[in-house]
Amino acid sequence: MTKTEIAKAFSDGEFEKTYKFISDNAEWTVIEENRFIGKQAIIKNCEQVGSYFKSVTTNFKTLNIISDGNKVVINGTAEFLRNNKRVSFVFACDVYEFNNNNQIQNITSYCIQTK
Repeated sequence: MTKTEIAKAFSDGEFEKTYKFISDNAEWTVIEENRFIGKQAIIKNCEQVGSYFKSVTTNFKTLNIISDGNKVVINGTAEFLRNNKRVSFVFACDVYEFNNNNQIQNITSYCIQTK
């Protein structure tokens, strides 16, 4: 997978596809919410988020992808539905930084939730 494909899969909640591309000492910061340090902490959070995604209908839309060297930025929206009713709607931007081994080293996520 390319860096862009890895980043897009992660942003689209296809976490399992990305696990082998996360460095052991990676960090994921969700601004104003949480910080996960180390691959195992990131995977644990991905599994929790993935469980939530399975409990709702998800509609992810990618608006922009910007790639430059070891950085990929993806912004888009996510709509979550249950019983055909909107549970939440999120405007998101994820900034990925890759190391020289093409592994994710840092993720910074900006998520603005609306109803």
